[in-house]
Amino acid sequence: MYVYNVKSFSHKLHILKAMSWRITGSVDTLIWGWVLSGEWTFGLAVGLSEMITKLVLYYLHDRLWHKAEIGSRWNIHTIHVIKTITWRLLGTLDTVMLSWYISGSLKLGLQLGGIEIITKMILYYMHERIWYRIKWDTDTQAASV
Repeated sequence: MYVYNVKSFSHKLHILKAMSWRITGSVDTLIWGWVLSGEWTFGLAVGLSEMITKLVLYYLHDRLWHKAEIGSRWNIHTIHVIKTITWRLLGTLDTVMLSWYISGSLKLGLQLGGIEIITKMILYYMHERIWYRIKWDTDTQAASV
């Protein structure tokens, strides 16, 4: 199994990773916002708002985990599970607050946040596994990306 060199995993790769997750997450939010509210405009409004807030939050979350350098202490599956849980808590809080603000309904915000706890944890874990399996040539990639 290939393990990337976390010390040379560049800021640009973290930004690319954050963007790929944000597209995945925003599409999920758009769909569930539409389904729960019955209004595609609500799903679109929340999904677009999250593009900004969660892109920043995800980047900061991923950089904090990167700087923690815990890869040698725990197995990678455990790290991915813990990252999934911590990110989901932060992401759910953001979804609830944005949904509540946009709709004026705390109930709708809590419903959307509740369904996303399940869907986003599954999607996020899969996203982490995909990024872990990418064989980046980080020594040369970090300098050229």
